[in-house]
Amino acid sequence: MHAVLREFSSHARILAVVRRIPRGRVATYGQVAVLAGLARQPRLVGYALHALPSTTTVPWHRVINARGMVSLRAEGDAALTQRRRLEREGVSFDARGRVSLERFRWRPSRGFVANRTKR
Repeated sequence: MHAVLREFSSHARILAVVRRIPRGRVATYGQVAVLAGLARQPRLVGYALHALPSTTTVPWHRVINARGMVSLRAEGDAALTQRRRLEREGVSFDARGRVSLERFRWRPSRGFVANRTKR
């Protein structure tokens, strides 16, 4: 039971961070993990986002890998959907399919706290 509660708590913290990523900005899985207090657990971020229902309003598409790329997914055209959503927000990709993290990475304020989010 405690493991389930811990996982829920971790997922809730991850989603609180992802909800704060502004339109037109991206964050890496590792960055989200650190901001959620889960350093060195970027895979957990991926699991939390993968578990979201298709009707979610959480801006999952703003999370990319450390190379500035959309991570490949097994199911359908999720990668293409993610790229299109980012492009609609003004995020551009180079010829290799990479986002400039220098230009588009979200840089939260120093005092950022993951649990300060709208419900």
